[in-house]
Amino acid sequence: MNGILMHAPALVIALPLLAAFVTPILGRFNYKKISWFVSAVFGVTLLLTLLMAGQILTNGTIVYVFGGGEAGLALPSGYTFPIRIIFQIDAMGIFMALITAVISFLAAVYSISYMEDYSGVDKYYTLLLLLATSMFGMELTGDIFNFFVFFEISSISSVALISFRSTFNGEPAEAAIKYMVISSISALMVLFAIGLFYGQYGTLNMAAIASFMQFTKLDKMALILFLTMLAMKSGAVPMHMWTPDAYSEAPSAITVVLVATSQASLYALFRIIFSLYNVTLNTVTVGWILIILGVLSMFIGVTMAVIQKDIKRLMAYHSISQTGYMLLGVGVGLAVLANPAALASYGIKAMEGGIFHIINNALYKGLLFLTAGALFYRTGTRDLNKMGGLAHNMSYTTLFYIIGAAAIAGIPPFNGFASKLIIYESVYQFNPLLAIIAMLVSILTLASFVKIFHSAFLGPQLEQYKSVQEVPKSMVFAMAVLSIIIIFFGLFPNLIVKYIVHPAVMALINQSHYTSTILGGM
Repeated sequence: MNGILMHAPALVIALPLLAAFVTPILGRFNYKKISWFVSAVFGVTLLLTLLMAGQILTNGTIVYVFGGGEAGLALPSGYTFPIRIIFQIDAMGIFMALITAVISFLAAVYSISYMEDYSGVDKYYTLLLLLATSMFGMELTGDIFNFFVFFEISSISSVALISFRSTFNGEPAEAAIKYMVISSISALMVLFAIGLFYGQYGTLNMAAIASFMQFTKLDKMALILFLTMLAMKSGAVPMHMWTPDAYSEAPSAITVVLVATSQASLYALFRIIFSLYNVTLNTVTVGWILIILGVLSMFIGVTMAVIQKDIKRLMAYHSISQTGYMLLGVGVGLAVLANPAALASYGIKAMEGGIFHIINNALYKGLLFLTAGALFYRTGTRDLNKMGGLAHNMSYTTLFYIIGAAAIAGIPPFNGFASKLIIYESVYQFNPLLAIIAMLVSILTLASFVKIFHSAFLGPQLEQYKSVQEVPKSMVFAMAVLSIIIIFFGLFPNLIVKYIVHPAVMALINQSHYTSTILGGM
């Protein structure tokens, strides 16, 4: 067991990656067992991630060197500089990995029934495994070029999965092309920024770059490129144009994973700002940039959502809106980072709210997209004007929808209320107007989801839906697990913040610890 845990950083990448190559072969012999095989792989990966999280939160950062010394935990004898690919997993990295592990596992379980009538399921699961692998890589790596490689794998697999469910009007293919263009531009600019670092400092290790950082004009150019491209990949306004199409056209289980993928890009943005640039950065200016992006995302996302009649497109705009809360919370923390009194008073609390909202959003947006998928699975439409009275025969889906809708609207005792309340209180101390805008957005969010509830679930049964039944057990299971976690996080937010969120925030803020973990002993 100790040996497995020692190599857990490599195994959480290797297992889904190996399974991605095995799945097409397995499909030639036993096509129907693929979904169970992939779900089992993700289950084991989730277990490894939980074990690794326990070790990190108890003992501190894990450094894993590929091709290194004994157990991969040290550089080969004679090397005193991080020239190998290194996974540097602190509390923030494992926080994001936990989101990826939970969401990927539940998406695979949900897909067991959801995808059973589709052809090419082996390709679907191969791409899902590759997407999960890329997300883990982005979140765990300490090498910036290694991050780029996983970033590219994420984009390629996402494009294929968005277009997986072909329709007569070609909308999934159109959405995939939009995402492909955005991803190509992002990847090119990220690679260019990495080249700027390597040209100046001769290294690709993030801790080493941070220790050498001089904040030259080239460093400023790299920061602008990273800030713009990663904000675009996370779906922040005004670079959100791909999000509604991609989220609405992808299969619902994939939409859930795409939300987590966007959050992985947001994590990369935070990691670069705090861990690479922290000491040399003008935190007030960059903090306000994040705040402005957050406010725009919140307000434009929610106002665009209100007018939608496509249930998944409506939820996609709310994903943009919810990203704004994360940017707002972390932006306020960054803006006061150089002011110790303000940071201790409300800055850290604002960051805790923003980081806590990342996992909460993944949970309740995941649940809401799965309920939308359940409605599509039984009705064959995403048009709210063509639905009605579905609560009569889909009681579990209705209950799960109510839980997700209450959570995203910030109604107690669900998890969205916990993180939003932290954001409201801390941001109000920084700027009351920003807190008022955030609360107004929550009110409009509630209005949007009341609209869905009234259109899809309430009213008399429509004639064509009188024979509709509840979705299969695997889909119910995935929604039930998310609902239970949402309620638990809402009832015991102090435990989550104390043991998971606060360590993640402090790992971001403490740049010196991030660099010394790699460079201190060399």
